[in-house]
Amino acid sequence: MTERNKTEFVWQRTLFFCALSALILLFRQLPVSAAEETPKVQGDYSGTLGSLHVKLHIVAAADGRLSGTLDSPDQGSVGIPCADFEIHGTALAFSVPAVKGSWRGAIEANGESLAGTWTQASPMPLKFSRDSFVPAKKPSPVDGYWLGTLQTSGQSLRIQLSVKSDIQGQEFCALDSLDQAAFNLPCANVSYSGSDLSFDVPTVLGRWRGKLSADENSLAGTWTQQAPAPLTFVRQIAPQRPPPPRQISYDPAMAPVDAAGIQAVLERDLGQALKTGLLSQADSIGVTVGVLRDGKRRVFAFGAAQPNSIFEIGSITKTFTGLVLAQLIAQGKVTATEPVREFLPAGLITKPQGAEITLFDLVTQHSGLPRMPDNFNPSDPENPYADYRADDLYKFLAKRGVEAHKDAGFLYSNLGVGLLGQALSNRANMSYARLVGEEVTVPLQMRDTVVEMPADKAPRFIQGHSADLKSGKPWDLDALAGAGGLRSTADDMLTYLAANLHPEQLAKSCKAKPSCTLTQAIRDSHVLRDSAGAEMRIAFAWLYDPATGAYWHNGGTGGYSSFAFFNPKADYAAVILLNMAAGAKGSFADTLGTHVRQRLAGQAAIALAEW
Repeated sequence: MTERNKTEFVWQRTLFFCALSALILLFRQLPVSAAEETPKVQGDYSGTLGSLHVKLHIVAAADGRLSGTLDSPDQGSVGIPCADFEIHGTALAFSVPAVKGSWRGAIEANGESLAGTWTQASPMPLKFSRDSFVPAKKPSPVDGYWLGTLQTSGQSLRIQLSVKSDIQGQEFCALDSLDQAAFNLPCANVSYSGSDLSFDVPTVLGRWRGKLSADENSLAGTWTQQAPAPLTFVRQIAPQRPPPPRQISYDPAMAPVDAAGIQAVLERDLGQALKTGLLSQADSIGVTVGVLRDGKRRVFAFGAAQPNSIFEIGSITKTFTGLVLAQLIAQGKVTATEPVREFLPAGLITKPQGAEITLFDLVTQHSGLPRMPDNFNPSDPENPYADYRADDLYKFLAKRGVEAHKDAGFLYSNLGVGLLGQALSNRANMSYARLVGEEVTVPLQMRDTVVEMPADKAPRFIQGHSADLKSGKPWDLDALAGAGGLRSTADDMLTYLAANLHPEQLAKSCKAKPSCTLTQAIRDSHVLRDSAGAEMRIAFAWLYDPATGAYWHNGGTGGYSSFAFFNPKADYAAVILLNMAAGAKGSFADTLGTHVRQRLAGQAAIALAEW
């Protein structure tokens, strides 16, 4: 799956703030208008952007200068620097360079609220209200900072808990996963009675239940997410703060590289990683790279991988699910505006009174559905999706409902696209594996792209590894296969990307459906449909960056990560397949994929030396 699915403390993130967190810039503090020497807006504010909670922290210096940061708690992003503050009377404006966003509006009720518009790819209303938290005069016994270690699947994760109580005696808390650089995840349903403390962390579908020790210096309990695990917290004098933003360095630009020359360029640019870094471990970690330019393709590998190695591609699967939808639309079998409820077993899901979630909402990540269902409780944390069946999915939907939330914004959801895959499979009366085969991989002759690994291909299925280099199990997806169930090779993925670059060529050799509808389906799947945050747009699952002209998607499972892109105007594409999950440093597949795109474009390329 994208955005950083893990078999342990799963931080389900979207591609809004977190995918750009490594690019955070140092903020600039600009003076405010002299007419407003003491702004009334300093302090903490909260707001809601679509379905995302946003926190704004404004600081006023003695000379009247404003500075601040923005948090996206639902996505585990904290401390994103704001810049360019301007205040004139009741008018206020600022920018957030790291996500290429800006806010402009008015100060209301003497600074108690800020009403305005957030602009990234498109404007959205965003009103902030002042955080009215008033701390208790006497802290409760559980107030303070706590640190624990979560042991799962052979990996240790440091978990930090911050607890505070207000003047009414209500407890509040937030959770940090220090080793995964996920901070300020808000708690919900916090309850403290006697010595019993409990809270939920909706962002990651987790919960903790335990007791305060007699000496009030430890909290012993159980963290439940994918599976129950003991988690004891010890009181700390002070919290551990987020590290400063990682500084990004770049290799100098060079002339645009062609397919024949890219391997030699990467051998040079990856020099450190090949000698003493990540790819020097030739018995474990490897990456396969596929590049296509002007119709010429190259596939090569570094480290433990071979050019024909098979990898899990994770959430790149979503683009295949989007193409399946486009295929069925082109064949007149479905329409994008049909409610997903009509694709599910009759009588299980109640028809809502208002608007319903449609197939279009699911494929564009605007369904309002959470990243994962709250009844996701795998029996095997190392293969977490294997026992999440269609009945489990239907039970979640029966409880949640399928009403379309008004103004649902972009919210990356494995659940949503997994549901789309299940819905289309229901309509076709076949498994997702067979459906994606009939509609996409068989017509494109992608013989190594499969959901279920056949025996004759198994020897080429490279061993996956966690971010700390522990060998892991493959992930087998059932009801949510459409969100991340495919395995593939770099050569097969180049075939897929070539079809996306030149769908018109498919029409020359088609003989019958579904191959004869692929040209139209691929074209339709590229049409930009909605905003995807950070000035990005989304088509049928493919994300699009107007600044580069590239469609792209990444993926990650418990032991693999991947990155693919194609640029129709420049006629190039590439895929990166790695047998290691993303970690606290981020995704090497994403970094290498960005580096390759920049080399193809003749731009300065993000440096690979630290890997």
